[in-house]
Amino acid sequence: MFHNLGWSELVVLGVLGLLIFGPERLPRVASDAVRMLRELRTMARGAAADLKAELGPEMADLDLASLHPRRIVGSILTDDDQPVPAPLPTAAAAVLAPGETPPYDLDAT
Repeated sequence: MFHNLGWSELVVLGVLGLLIFGPERLPRVASDAVRMLRELRTMARGAAADLKAELGPEMADLDLASLHPRRIVGSILTDDDQPVPAPLPTAAAAVLAPGETPPYDLDAT
């Protein structure tokens, strides 16, 4: 769950929570946050189950976790089968002189 957080970040978050909520309200706020997180996970699991039930037996093997945007972007960035696109030409040739008007294309507007 805390993939990118180290111990130092967790300690800083704990101290900030202690300063913001105080020692008497912090346990209640933490338990409310845990309860809300459980409810959100339950709702997400229910929505995924409803989606699979509505899609029917044809889509029973559909892996909904593979449709997560983070995994899609990660697979695109690490895909070695795709050719690397050629670099764009440098803009040094397209620099206008001071006071020069840019070209105007009637068909493009």
